[in-house]
Amino acid sequence: MKLLTKNSKEDAAGQPTGTPPEMSLLEHLDELRSRLVKMVLAFVLGCSVSWFLYEKILRLLIGPLKKLPVSDQIISRGKLVFTAPTEAFFIRLKITAFTGLVFALPIILWQLWRFVTPGLHKREKRYVLPFVFISMGLFVAGINLAFFSLPKALEVLTSFAGQDLILLPRAAEYLSFVLLLIAAFGLSFEFPIVLIALTLVGVLSSAKLRKGRKAAYLIILIAAALITPTQDPITLAIMAVPLGLLYEATILTTRLLKK
Repeated sequence: MKLLTKNSKEDAAGQPTGTPPEMSLLEHLDELRSRLVKMVLAFVLGCSVSWFLYEKILRLLIGPLKKLPVSDQIISRGKLVFTAPTEAFFIRLKITAFTGLVFALPIILWQLWRFVTPGLHKREKRYVLPFVFISMGLFVAGINLAFFSLPKALEVLTSFAGQDLILLPRAAEYLSFVLLLIAAFGLSFEFPIVLIALTLVGVLSSAKLRKGRKAAYLIILIAAALITPTQDPITLAIMAVPLGLLYEATILTTRLLKK
């Protein structure tokens, strides 16, 4: 990867032509500031939308609790409780910020890629837009997997209490747990994008990825065990198997990109 200006051109072999002046440090900082401002504005806009969708998002997050066998005992009249006057505001703020970031993610990813594209070859720049869409797709897939596994995880976790104890979750604690789990699943599904990016800049190759299969699978199992809250075999498999398949897809993708 070579650092080029926005106006730099490349020949058919991917090498820069002419001798355009490189961007100075101040120009790089100005470019970074411009991208950061756009990301912050996208986040603020996403939060504005999330604020008005708060009730629907909250019902979606509480949904897994309602699927438990004893949900009528766990949730009072279908609602969670909070115990401090200020807690409701911070709950809404937390949910708004999290979902606002999710809504703004396409623009944030686009701005990040646009910031690094001046240093990419012409051939590599073609993959910027697909990478943004694929990154979003993987993140959404991770979120969906989190929602799919959450009812089972909650059922396993609450089963350790026995017959004489019942879960009475506070809204702040439960929602923090759910949002953390969703973020962990969503971000973990982004690792193929990181590997492909490292391949494009020459740090990794498909051969190195194939050679490192055993170590990669071990890391995936450890990561899945840390991310999934129950560590039971079913939930662990729900997390580890898709990550393993994504790793294999990454090897195939890196081979195709280098052709």
